[in-house]
Amino acid sequence: MSANSFDARSTLQVGDESYEIFRLDKVEGSARLPYSLKVLLENLLRTEDGANITADHIRALGGWDSQAQPSQEIQFTPARVIMQDFTGVPCVVDLATMREAVKELGGDPAKINPLAPAELVIDHSVIADKFGTNDAFAQNVELEYGRNRERYQFLRWGQTAFDEFKVVPPGTGIVHQVNIEHLARTVMVRNGQAYPDTLVGTDSHTTMVNGLGVLGWGVGGIEAEAAMLGQPVSMLIPRVVGFKLTGELKPGTTATDLVLTITEMLRKHGVVGKFVEFYGEGVAATSLANRATIGNMSPEFGSTAAIFPIDDETIKYLKLTGRSEQQLALVEAYAKEQGLWLDPAAEPDFSEKLELDLATVVPSIAGPKRPQDRIVLANAAEQFKQDVRAYVNDEYEASKESFPSSDAPSSIPNGAPSNPVTVTAPDGTSYEIDHGAVTVAAITSCTNTSNPYVMVAAALVAKKAVEKGLTRKPWVKTTLAPGSKVVTDYFEKAGLTPYLDKVGFNLVGYGCTTCIGNSGPLPEEVSKAVNDHDLAVTSVLSGNRNFEGRINPDVKMNYLASPPLVVAYAIAGSMKVDITRDALGTDQDGNPVFLKDIWPSEAEVNDVVANAIGEDMFSKSYSDVFAGDAQWQALPIPTGNTFEWDPQSTYVRKPPYFEGMTMETTPVSDISGARVLAKLGDSVTTDHISPAGAIKADTPAGKYLTEHGVERRDFNSYGSRRGNHEVMIRGTFANIRLRNQIAPGTEGGYTRDFTQDGGPVSFIYDASQNYQAAGIPLVVLAGKEYGSGSSRDWAAKGTALLGVKAVIAESYERIHRSNLIGMGVLPLQFPEGQSAASLGLTGEETFSISGVTALNEGTTPRTVKVTTDTGVEFDAVVRIDTPGEADYYRNGGIMQYVLRSLIRK
Repeated sequence: MSANSFDARSTLQVGDESYEIFRLDKVEGSARLPYSLKVLLENLLRTEDGANITADHIRALGGWDSQAQPSQEIQFTPARVIMQDFTGVPCVVDLATMREAVKELGGDPAKINPLAPAELVIDHSVIADKFGTNDAFAQNVELEYGRNRERYQFLRWGQTAFDEFKVVPPGTGIVHQVNIEHLARTVMVRNGQAYPDTLVGTDSHTTMVNGLGVLGWGVGGIEAEAAMLGQPVSMLIPRVVGFKLTGELKPGTTATDLVLTITEMLRKHGVVGKFVEFYGEGVAATSLANRATIGNMSPEFGSTAAIFPIDDETIKYLKLTGRSEQQLALVEAYAKEQGLWLDPAAEPDFSEKLELDLATVVPSIAGPKRPQDRIVLANAAEQFKQDVRAYVNDEYEASKESFPSSDAPSSIPNGAPSNPVTVTAPDGTSYEIDHGAVTVAAITSCTNTSNPYVMVAAALVAKKAVEKGLTRKPWVKTTLAPGSKVVTDYFEKAGLTPYLDKVGFNLVGYGCTTCIGNSGPLPEEVSKAVNDHDLAVTSVLSGNRNFEGRINPDVKMNYLASPPLVVAYAIAGSMKVDITRDALGTDQDGNPVFLKDIWPSEAEVNDVVANAIGEDMFSKSYSDVFAGDAQWQALPIPTGNTFEWDPQSTYVRKPPYFEGMTMETTPVSDISGARVLAKLGDSVTTDHISPAGAIKADTPAGKYLTEHGVERRDFNSYGSRRGNHEVMIRGTFANIRLRNQIAPGTEGGYTRDFTQDGGPVSFIYDASQNYQAAGIPLVVLAGKEYGSGSSRDWAAKGTALLGVKAVIAESYERIHRSNLIGMGVLPLQFPEGQSAASLGLTGEETFSISGVTALNEGTTPRTVKVTTDTGVEFDAVVRIDTPGEADYYRNGGIMQYVLRSLIRK
């Protein structure tokens, strides 16, 4: 019950239903707040308890100073939690382990139960092994169940053992698309109350739902577990960046072009840790599908959220996707009553402002390794010729030395490296591939597959290409992985599926696939040519992430593009082709075919969308979404409120987080005699840190699986084995593109092991085990934007389990910094303007960190003293930013804090 200090409790009548609400207009200053802060204000009014959430917190938010730096801590209580299976499995593993820990400490295991609705969508496990055939989907699903049976049995147990926990089975869709199409409420109803739908999710792209006016963002799995168990999210009232949209998109531009433009603008502006909120006349002209695409990319901007207010477009989308008439009426009535309805002419109080005329957006792609590196499509081929040099640098430099000045050899046309290789396919035909060959073309990821306009455009490009006699090049692996079954339903109804199939874009699965590294292997002959000749080949995908090493181990350069451009590049076959000017191929009569010849008009796309998509499709697809198919329902599951761990399992194992835990906390201590496990540069992402992708046999994780009797063909991916900490710690800091400066000349999970004479190069995991056996703590040194990327709990869990006690970086991405604290790792920051390089740190030093013990006195020191055995000394900034985070650190982590709190209740 709310303390209701502001007399905000009231009633809202909608039709025959009456709801309790908490009126925002009872708080002075609320009317001028941005939409997102109004949602937070309602949250505080409703959850005010006089202790963690007080009247002073509510006044502070009502009196928000838009120009001030964030300093006021508040406790945000999300209405629900959403998860995908890669990050969700460890959550359920931890909950199951907590039940046992509670029992061992004399408490009631049933107390460990979600107090907020939690929904998990299995979407990260399907791998695009099979492609280009009509039975690719069926084969991939069969392989998925074979690889993941243990995990799926565990999740089915969780669905029966925990209240308020639901699972959307495999083969249904992508979590964020399922969220906007079905799970999102926009206005939540629970226990007679109506209030804004809010959430946290275990995937950074949870922000896709911001397009529906739902405030939520990605958190680590450990934070999500705490939210499920009723713990509020500790946060500082953020700065809010107002992003004004004006005008309308020009014909020929897509939501992907728009979002890549916005990503570039906001990355340059700097929005890490801030809310972004869209406003202005252009918002009304932006479809809900495009809003969701923009919201989805919030992690690529670096913002916490990227939200749109509620308006007629929101209601129209909710109706289309099958929400009830009462829900539609409630959303509209509640939003208008609380001042949450869009006023296109309003100028709320924002901390900072940007503006974009939608008419200025031009066709674009992004790459070759970051989503914010936008390239105007017309310049893409020339830009590739410059960028590829970084990936074949030795060959290029050697060629320049052999042929100085203008006497460049034919192998470097226009300054672009070239190394053509002949490949023979299994059917005996031959073709030639070179640097820049598009070897993966994937329509994938919720970012774009949730948007019917770009999906229909892609299908129409395929149709027009087939009618001209064009198809994909033989070296291109083409895949279609929609975010929900609705997509294939409207393709079928519009008669477009056969054309996609003929260009090679057969359905491979309903899941994230290529965007998260589940692209599956390249055809054997292509992979061999690429690796034998060290070719810098490319992927083109309609996803949101293109970090190094993420998409496919054989592919060095990755480009984000709209679905219709993915089809076009599959036909062109190379990034060296300027698809805005060069012919993509020739028709049946030998005439050149250009992109403009197969690009659909806006009217054509709109006509298909209007006639092929209806409310009945969504109602049918989601009528029994939690039931699953016969294969899911036939899975045998254990019973009981504690899980029966299988000691032979290589998928699900009981983690060690609570071993030796007592009800009393152990005082935090200073760090002395620490060695450096990794010295890293700028923009090291959680993709570099967190285990992801395929498991190779000669790695520590591969050796572990072999030792436990797993055949190499059954290794599966790191993501599928997230419930086994033994596999995951062996894959932490093991990304094939990681460059650890302590071990120059290496790429991947290597370091130097200073427990051995001379500090030989070693696997990071093996060195970590030796350090821990010797009782030597570890630190990580890093550059700017450390931990940017997905909100992966294992980037923090793996770091902690490797024995790392502190990270010292130039700057952090929000989620990873928070997750480090949640696992008991101390995040420190170099003094302003300083870095490991400027301080002369090599990574071979021994470190000591003093002043940490001040935390035992209930205060958080602003800085701590860092010294090395080589005489370097500096004051590192302590990045424990809120009192709540300090409590987590004192307890050894967020899970230990929650466990002690629940037992004491």
